Amino acid sequence: MSTDSPEAGQSPDNPLETSLHRPPDDSPRPPPGAPDAWGKPVDFDAVYDEHFDLVWRTARRLGVPEVAADDVVQDVFLVVHRRMADYDGKTPIKYWLLGIVTRVVADHRRTYWRKDARCVPPEVDKDGLETHASPDPAPSEQAEHAEALRLVVSLLDELDAEKREVLVLAQFEELSAVEIAECLGLNLNTVYGRLRAARRAFDAAYARYRARNARRTP
Repeated sequence: MSTDSPEAGQSPDNPLETSLHRPPDDSPRPPPGAPDAWGKPVDFDAVYDEHFDLVWRTARRLGVPEVAADDVVQDVFLVVHRRMADYDGKTPIKYWLLGIVTRVVADHRRTYWRKDARCVPPEVDKDGLETHASPDPAPSEQAEHAEALRLVVSLLDELDAEKREVLVLAQFEELSAVEIAECLGLNLNTVYGRLRAARRAFDAAYARYRARNARRTP
């Protein structure tokens, strides 16, 4: 996780800190349609192939239910295709795409959202386990990890959209506050404020979860 943003006090076993941190899997790319470092053109198909997973998982972590994920991802890449000529390369392609994802998800939420919709991270949809590029951990560790991810998602569901998006970008995509501001077109102080509020809200949701569990324990 990025370290240049203020941290609210978090309990050591906070699931947001112990859940998977997936390192960014794509490096900044040159602008679509412009030459890369070797003079080769980068076209829409290359951007789609390189960053589809990024768009998918970010949309899901921002709360898009699985049944709507295909539509949202398609809408994102329609916007990307339409705006490729406007991309000037000053912002790394990953951050440019994340900004589009957050705006498309917000539009989708306003237009189509069902109040009872809940998301599940794409890594745990089918088998209850996260996909790793590294060798598989022991089954017990996989199960424990999948459960932690489910808990994180349920706690993120308690945050409003503005808090959720900055926390997802900071925690899961490991963007700095400066990079988040660039992605979302926000003032840096606004990002800092939202991150502090998001972490407080997440901590409060986790405290409520622990209190409920404590009451159920004999």
